Amino acid sequence: MARFDEAMRPPSVLIFDWHGTLVDTHDAMFSAMEEMLPQLEALGLVERLLPEARCRTRDDARLVRYIRVFRRLHPRILAERRVSRTDIFNAIFGDDRDAKLIAHRAYNAAYRKYFGRVKPFQPGAYEYLGALKALGIRLAVCTNRNREFLDRELATVDEGRWSGLFDATVCADDVTEYKPDPQVLLKVLETLALPPDSRAWYIGDSYVDMLTAHRAGICGVFFNGAGWEPERIDSWFTRRDAPAAILDTFEDLMDLLALLERREPAAFRCQPAAVRPRPFPPPERPAPRVEPDWHPAVAKLIRPAVILFDWHATLVDTLDAMYHAVDDMLPEFHSLGLMTRMVAPEDSKTPEDARLVAYVREFARLHPKVKADRKISRTDIFEVLFGDDENAKQIAHHAFNQHYRNHYGTVKAFEPKVREMLEGLRRLGLQLGVITNRDREFFEHELAAVEGTGWSHLFDVDVCGDDTPLRKPHPDQLLLAVQKLDYPPDPSVWYVGDSTTDVIAAKRAGMTSVFFNGAQWDLPWLNKIFPGTHKHPDKPDVVVNDFSEFWALVLACEVGPP
Repeated sequence: MARFDEAMRPPSVLIFDWHGTLVDTHDAMFSAMEEMLPQLEALGLVERLLPEARCRTRDDARLVRYIRVFRRLHPRILAERRVSRTDIFNAIFGDDRDAKLIAHRAYNAAYRKYFGRVKPFQPGAYEYLGALKALGIRLAVCTNRNREFLDRELATVDEGRWSGLFDATVCADDVTEYKPDPQVLLKVLETLALPPDSRAWYIGDSYVDMLTAHRAGICGVFFNGAGWEPERIDSWFTRRDAPAAILDTFEDLMDLLALLERREPAAFRCQPAAVRPRPFPPPERPAPRVEPDWHPAVAKLIRPAVILFDWHATLVDTLDAMYHAVDDMLPEFHSLGLMTRMVAPEDSKTPEDARLVAYVREFARLHPKVKADRKISRTDIFEVLFGDDENAKQIAHHAFNQHYRNHYGTVKAFEPKVREMLEGLRRLGLQLGVITNRDREFFEHELAAVEGTGWSHLFDVDVCGDDTPLRKPHPDQLLLAVQKLDYPPDPSVWYVGDSTTDVIAAKRAGMTSVFFNGAQWDLPWLNKIFPGTHKHPDKPDVVVNDFSEFWALVLACEVGPP
């Protein structure tokens, strides 16, 4: 047992959260979230995302940024499988009740396709719940799930054995507000004719659950089945709203009840030891996400004198316009004669690339997963589709530009403090530039429009896609940039970009390649897209996940040997 408050009273009722506490519905939940989040723009919710400065934690701010840019869950959330949709909506919309209501409705519409995938969160959950009933403790469920979903899942889980376990269940559509509003808990207590006091326990797996318990005036018990680190849990709460106990398993819950029974022997119908089931194993936790580790590469890098940046998906976010234009131009591949010029599947770098080629060839559009992931640029798409056929790529870029004119104009900083980072680099005496496959007519407009005032004064040089005969991944643009700066193309020139084409261009130019992992690929995926084989030898010199890491990297080299 992690810990508990010495003043806790034996419970008269145990109210359980559903998902992440009693049952595991992660497969269905994450499937529904991944279907719902790409709809944020159509739902009018992108502009209602909470400003990062108002987010409760740094992790929440990163989540808001990631969803704003990519319209999908951060890969760490998908890997850890620790948070619920309620946690996510509270993190990204804050107190905007109407935005959360729209999001919950869209989620529910998607969830109807997936719900029913339900299993006990911990082995032996049925046996533990039966023991609790034998003690004379009343049991209830309180959830933000709709009634149609809870009733079906309750009848399905553990082959239907749970149906008679609970004295009350209250769902989101039984009240007018979602958690953390206390209505759902107060409705349970009203149904059971019990007062909202310290003998009513709410057992849940999230900060939102504990906040709901606090607002209802009852005892909050944090179920740490997801295996959060103690310091992480402590960081979420103030002394006022902290849970009365933190339990890792149902074994911990039985231990706590046995301790309270020794203090108050008449608290339960019988002794916990008399009904306690044999110990069951703790909840199974997913394998941890393997993060790319950039720190060992610091000592190997040459201090930069010039830093060149990619534009789209590195310094700024223009993904909406880019994907709209790609959608518009792919059906023209037939008339442009490009369908027959795509690479053969066996020439693709990865199986995923081969599948993308096959899908575009058959349907003349992007695979829905590519659009949902929002992780690759049009340049990467054209590289995957056409390989070394430069003429085909030029035709595709020209067709893209025709459609991009209908969508471009909205441009946002990729992260909140990009401008401050660029200004800081200039104060270090570094020369800065932008290298982009975007045509000049688009780039100059976006450069002047970003953040309302533009960033033109921040760069010493810029080279666009139509400034050279060949675009990235060829090194021509990078070489032209350093030529304009009258600086040699060597490893003291860093090129920072988010794509495989950026890495290839930097390595071919003889420069240091800094891979900006804004899309948050994990290490296995980075090893897949940068295999380091004879056919695909180019790998980045270093990987950074955001600009705070990049700033630390530059400073580490600044104080290192010249």
